[in-house]
Amino acid sequence: MNILVVGGGAAGLMAAGTAAENGARVTLFEMNEKVGRKLFITGKGRCNVCNNCDAQTVLQNVPVNPRFLYSALDCFSPADVMAFFEAHGVPLKTERGNRVFPVSDKSADIIDALFTWVKRLGVTIIQKTVEQLEIRDGFIVGVRAHGKLYEGDRVIVATGGASYPQTGSTGDGYLFAKQVGHTVVPPNPSLVPLVEAGDICRELMGLSLRNVQVTVFENNKKIFSEFGEMLFTHFGLSGPLILSASAHMRHFGSKEYRVEIDLKPALDEKTLDKRLLSDFDKHKNSDFINALGDLLPRKLIPVVVRLSEIDPHAKVNSITKAQRASLLHTLKHFSVAVSGKRPIAEAIVTTGGVNVREVSPKTMESKKCAGLYFAGEVLDIDAYTGGFNLQIAWSTGRLAGLSAAQKEE
Repeated sequence: MNILVVGGGAAGLMAAGTAAENGARVTLFEMNEKVGRKLFITGKGRCNVCNNCDAQTVLQNVPVNPRFLYSALDCFSPADVMAFFEAHGVPLKTERGNRVFPVSDKSADIIDALFTWVKRLGVTIIQKTVEQLEIRDGFIVGVRAHGKLYEGDRVIVATGGASYPQTGSTGDGYLFAKQVGHTVVPPNPSLVPLVEAGDICRELMGLSLRNVQVTVFENNKKIFSEFGEMLFTHFGLSGPLILSASAHMRHFGSKEYRVEIDLKPALDEKTLDKRLLSDFDKHKNSDFINALGDLLPRKLIPVVVRLSEIDPHAKVNSITKAQRASLLHTLKHFSVAVSGKRPIAEAIVTTGGVNVREVSPKTMESKKCAGLYFAGEVLDIDAYTGGFNLQIAWSTGRLAGLSAAQKEE
């Protein structure tokens, strides 16, 4: 069995190695000089390999087409992913939120393990860009790269989505899918920074907040809440918390969104009020604007003062209970109206892709073209942060590699 794999990312490497392990002759096409370019930057260069959880928890973190993944997760679960990398010389550790990382905190160790594995199994890697699939009589017979025909019995497309195009995911897989008549759900950014509707964030540009609680409201309905770190930028909001939040915000244009930041999540309102009274007593003869230095980062103080609608130069001992309540509300519900997401090129993953109703969930084979398989982000499936998107890549790649390597009956 001669199998061609297009794309040397997480799904492509897993598919290629699995097919080779099952007796196929495998050629992997990767446009970049090295495989795993996007893997290298995941998890801030640490690579959040997967989530140490059961299959059901994975599915709960997949908002788009989770049921499509039943067979893939059955084939290669989070426990299987962890066992695989441990067996290939990468010790792993589990951190907050059950996120799994290499003990070394180096994504390069994950890439090296995969690269060593596929090379040991005899996978040929060709550094060329595939331009099109070669189809005859409704069957896949190979691919064309740099104008040359490479023949194959099966082809696995694992080209990624359209996020981070500098890593090689330029949306080619969507063109290949359309070539054989597949429907492609238009790709949109997910796990991406957010654009503010006003100009509060520009004023706070560069300020990073740790240990805050972010809550997202869609038309005033709470849809997401999580604790962690975030960053104000010239255009709006970024950082790990914000990227997670963005995956839940899918209806810009038809619905309104706002992000509320609890600047002091460790203190309930009663405790925070006591803290304010204590600080106010300490600074009772100061101007209000000079009394918040123990409580907030310097850059944040003028904005909080303005939003609380208290005169910055009012003496602290003149501040009323109602004004203190207004300040308290600002600290616990610092609100930023969001107008949209940053461009797809800045997204960690894309939502959208090859319509999964046209792909067999049991094999990852195209229902439109015999011998053609899809794996990874090119499919219309995406997940929240926490290692779930890579889990999709490993599981669908594994299942596509296994299925493609099966001898025909």
